[in-house]
Formats: sequence, structure tokens, C-alpha cells
Amino acid sequence: MNKTVAELTRDVERSLRYRALDFYKPYPKQLAFHNAGGLPGVRERLFVAGNQLGKTLAASREVAYHTTGLYPSWWMGRIFPMATNFWAGSPTGQTARDTVQRLLLGRPGELGTGAIPRKLIVDTKKAAGNVPDLYETIWVKHRMGDVSSITIKTYDQGRIRWQGETLHGIWLDEEPQDAGLYSEAVTRTNATKGIVFLTFTPLLGMSTVVMRFLKLKEPGTHVTTMTIHEALHYTPEEREVIIRQYPEHEREARAYGIPMMGSGRVFNTDEAVIMEHPTPLPAHWPRLAAIDIGYDHPTAVVWLAWDRDTDTVHLYDAYRLKKALISTHSAAILARGPWIPVVWPHDGEQHDKASGVVVAKQYRDLGVRMHKEKATHAPERGKLEGTGAFGFEAGIMDMDRRLSEGRLKVARHLADWFDEYRMYHRDNGKVVKIDDDLLSATRIGLMMLRHAKTFEDPKRRPVVAPYRQTDPSMGALG
Repeated sequence: MNKTVAELTRDVERSLRYRALDFYKPYPKQLAFHNAGGLPGVRERLFVAGNQLGKTLAASREVAYHTTGLYPSWWMGRIFPMATNFWAGSPTGQTARDTVQRLLLGRPGELGTGAIPRKLIVDTKKAAGNVPDLYETIWVKHRMGDVSSITIKTYDQGRIRWQGETLHGIWLDEEPQDAGLYSEAVTRTNATKGIVFLTFTPLLGMSTVVMRFLKLKEPGTHVTTMTIHEALHYTPEEREVIIRQYPEHEREARAYGIPMMGSGRVFNTDEAVIMEHPTPLPAHWPRLAAIDIGYDHPTAVVWLAWDRDTDTVHLYDAYRLKKALISTHSAAILARGPWIPVVWPHDGEQHDKASGVVVAKQYRDLGVRMHKEKATHAPERGKLEGTGAFGFEAGIMDMDRRLSEGRLKVARHLADWFDEYRMYHRDNGKVVKIDDDLLSATRIGLMMLRHAKTFEDPKRRPVVAPYRQTDPSMGALG
């Protein structure tokens, strides 16, 4: 019997409900989270983001890829060539059912509408206890013919219930308050050199687990941060409404994925005020680069363009790299315009341990247009350049004033700069000088803005085009 168009349409819609994995198209930050799993040595990943932005969805899709073996063509993350054993954790049985299980399997009564295709669900086992419709284990057919398993665990079971097993991977949705439980999770994957990834909104503040990723940056860890402005399922108008709905004391965590830290953030200007899309840089805008010198901590450079008519500084490019040679940093600086002057802090006067040559001179010898003296505030009237003070807090205040007045704009694709901005905080009133390399370079550049230059030779004036973002996951802008 021939089916009507309406019946055929219903059949197609019903079929599509059980193929959610086929239609997953990650946002740039979701893609960055997945890709980080393929980086050498990375075993622990944190996807920290605001509420309802897509972090948990991304993790559920990754678990599905690892347990089915159905990696998409765009996948650059970790690949397991065999069937896998995974755990998925959540604070309670109810949160596990309503979030983790829902995204993996579908809502109760709709088995197969989640990330795991229905045709690949081999079997399930209901969990004991008083949470209805909660599964303990799901068995999934792998493309190689074997069977993978996903066991749903809860934090309230206690640390002991997280011991014993050997696993390929663990997904923890929401932050475990017990740091020991997280340690057990990592231990379960040691023998297989497996992976652990967390997805949460940092409502517990600067906890032990958050510190491990954001401040200590232990070897083998990686952090992806996603704000509401990077969630493409919201319009700008919807984002503003959502942000205003959150209580002020929770707004940074719920909208931007920023944990409460110490005695408060150094800068409180909303990122939306700071971010700008790539814009043309007129030739008459003076340019300046500023470097923060490092080795064990990154060497960082920012490039500034100064609109003197409005006294607005546009930070249009940034570079950050640690444990690299001065020649490597110099090449990066010269590639962005050898005519642009570079200002530098007092440690540029130190002698390099290997060569004995002053650091600033090494850059100068490689062709970098280093400023004559170290960076200082403007000297007193009648005094020589370089004799001014180097007030750290004064520089912070100047930078804060520009941010709050909209006179410092930062290209929205400079993710490393914004990552530092979100985490820059005070503890007991003092600025915590960790992971602040690009911010330090920015502060130095603003302090020395009076030395910004335009290209001197009109006959060789460079062609000024809109600056472009350099993150390949974002696509071309400009």
C-alpha cells in the first residue's frame, strides 16, 4: 500500500530523531575542546563555560564517538581504534538522568534520541535506587564489531565507588567537590593512557580542581573556555537578556565561565564592551608593539593601533609562546611589521644566561626595532626619557580606565588575551601575577603609547588592510 506524503514525512522525521550524532556540527569552541584531545601529552581536559552554552552537549557527542568508533571526517581529537569502556559522572542520580543520560540516550521513553544511535544500543541495565528511569550501564556496538560500555556514576556514591576499574575514558559533568574523587577518576585511566574530561560552570569558585587547570596548569592538562558570546544559538539580543537575568554575583560564572577568585577580579568591564570585529587600520594611526619577556613563562607581544582623534587604542594582534629562542620571537615580531617600534620592560636590561648579551640588544641585533630605553611612565617635565617611574598599580589603573570608558578595544579572535583577562584577579588585595603575560604586555604598551609611530617613508607606506583573525577554527574574518 502506497503511503501518503504526510505518512512518508512522519517516517523521515521519526528516523531522523534517532540519528542525532549525524547532525552534530560543533561551534568553534566545541571544536577546540575536541581537538585538544589529539594534542601530544594531553590527557585531562576542562571545558569551562557558562550555562546552556553547549559544553555538556559537546562532551556527550565525544563519548558517542569513542564508544561507537564513528568519528566524523573533521575529527582531529583522540581516536580509540577499538571498543572502549567509559564512565560518565554527575553529582546525583537525578542530575545524571536529566543531563548526562538524556544527552547520551534521550529522555525516558525515548531511548536512542540522544548521541548514541538507537541501532547501536546493544543493551542497558537499570540502576538500583530510588531514581526512576536511571541506567547504570549502556552497552554500545562499536564499528569494529566489539561492544563498548558506558557506566553512569554519581559523586554522592563516594570515592570508594570510583575505585578499582580500568577505563579508556571518564567524562565528569559538573565539578566534583571532592578533589580525591577526581584523583581516583584520573587513576582509572592511567594503565590505558586514557582520557578524562570535565564540563562545568565554575560555581564553586577557585576550587582545588579549578586550580589544577587554570592556575597550576599541571602537565597534561588543557582548558577550553566558552562564553555566551561564543554560543551561536543565541542572537545578540537574546544574550543581553540572558545576562541580565542572572544575579549579579553569579553573572560572571553563568555567562562567561569565570570562577569567583580571591578578593575579586582586577578588571570588571564586560567583555562585550571590549571585543570588536576586525576593522580597517588607517595609515595615519600610530602603531606600537609591546613585549613581556619570559622563558619558563611565555614571552608575550601585543600590537596596538592608536586612534588619536578619539584616544582609543585597538589591540589587533597578539603572540604568546614559552621556552622558545629569542630568534623565534624576533621572527614573529618582524613578520607583523619590522617598522613598528617595540617597547619592553626593565628585565630587557638583564643579561641572557647563555650568551651574556643584554636581552634587548639581542632583539635589536636581529632587526627588531626595540625602543632605546626600558618602559616607564612619562618623565617629569624637563627630565630625560627613561627616568619616569614604573608604577605597576598606576599602569593597572590606566588600563582599567580605558577599558571602562571604551577606549581600549581588543579583536574578538584573540582568545588567549581574553582567557587571561577572565582570570586576572587579586588575592588579599594584591594582583596575582600568574598567567598575565599578554595583559602585562598590554599594560606596558599603554604606558608607552606616547612612542607609537606611523610608517615614516610615504613612498613605501604599507598597504593598510583590515586586520584578520588567525584562529583557523573561527574561519576567515576581515
